[in-house]
Amino acid sequence: MMRTRPLKVALLGCGVVGSEVARIMTTHAADLTARIGAPVELAGIAVRRPKRVREGVPAELITTDATALVKRGDIDVVVEVIGGIEPARALITTAFEHGASVVSANKALVAQDGAALHAAALERGADLYYEAAVAGAIPLVRPLRESLAGDKVNRVLGIVNGTTNFILDRMDSSGAGYSEALDEATALGYAEADPTADVEGFDAAAKAAILAGIAFHTRVTLDDVHREGITEVTAADIASAKRMGCTVKLLAICERAGDGRSVTARVHPAMIPLSHPLASVREAYNAVFVEAEAAGRLMFYGPGAGGSPTASAVLGDLVAACRNKLARTTGPGESAYTQLPVSPMGDVITRYHISLDVADKPGVLAQVATVFAEHGVSIDTVRQQGKDGEASLVVVTHRASDAALTATVEALRRLDTVRGVASIMRVEGE
Repeated sequence: MMRTRPLKVALLGCGVVGSEVARIMTTHAADLTARIGAPVELAGIAVRRPKRVREGVPAELITTDATALVKRGDIDVVVEVIGGIEPARALITTAFEHGASVVSANKALVAQDGAALHAAALERGADLYYEAAVAGAIPLVRPLRESLAGDKVNRVLGIVNGTTNFILDRMDSSGAGYSEALDEATALGYAEADPTADVEGFDAAAKAAILAGIAFHTRVTLDDVHREGITEVTAADIASAKRMGCTVKLLAICERAGDGRSVTARVHPAMIPLSHPLASVREAYNAVFVEAEAAGRLMFYGPGAGGSPTASAVLGDLVAACRNKLARTTGPGESAYTQLPVSPMGDVITRYHISLDVADKPGVLAQVATVFAEHGVSIDTVRQQGKDGEASLVVVTHRASDAALTATVEALRRLDTVRGVASIMRVEGE
């Protein structure tokens, strides 16, 4: 028998995502009622600029007092899409204190304070869902947290930022430089006016922290994630990748150590072979590989951002939270029983592509090879080109630790015959 009293929802934020959530809740009200088992009512929308025109959003629901909205006591679920740390953290905590469950799209907050938020939700018998915080519409958090709960996940590898993927894709397909590709991304609306969070890797690092924590049942915060952006990637790097049969992508990589005693989480540009499925992920799309012992390799692909895709993930969580309210139960909370340490980047083992500017004279290659050997870094291939006394030397290594490679590069810089290190990039996805 369907309950007639509606479940009440408070919406915090009504920008691109929030307005789409409100629209879907209004236009699909009958379907949501049927799927949940009770009517769902949008009880209030907290915004900072109440006079802004929001098509399709009932003006009578708009308020600037977000705290009063979440404190009402009759709110069943709070949907938070304002982003940032504060006031989002205080509002979510207040929502839990007043008996509401929370659906959030706030990757930065979950990556930084996920443990505390989960603890607050558990204490109050409430839900905390955040599918929309990672990879937009792509179902990823729920499969990791629920569908693969009985399996052992060993690796999560993927493209989780659409802006950087668009920029790198344009650099690869058109030969454009970084600045030109960024300008195009901005003009098309893929990049914000201030693109720092995307191009410097902060956005992807927050997502990596969330994915690693869920996949490995341990606590991983944003500070645990090694982060490098794409601002130093050049057209020459893209060209070098092409000569190797590769392309360049900004990857989020979360791995369980071979002995199972630690994990790593990192975000950085990397060359991947054109034969790898991630190499064909174009434009602003996202794709994530999950490698599990029993399930094998799974790939999740789709739009990773935007109003409608992100709203789709929010509504999926909203339906789950509302169903749990009706059943007087809660969904899965934090699982951090393994308490695995996060290893530093220096311990990570991978291949490297190093481009050196060197003097064009006999013996240079032998000197460079000796430095690599002295630091225990094995060379896979070498390519040398020279003209008018100057040369470029491109070295691709076998697998080595980041610490060993760093020491090798420092030693190379001290050679008189090495004019400079043009670029260093990891090679992944073999």
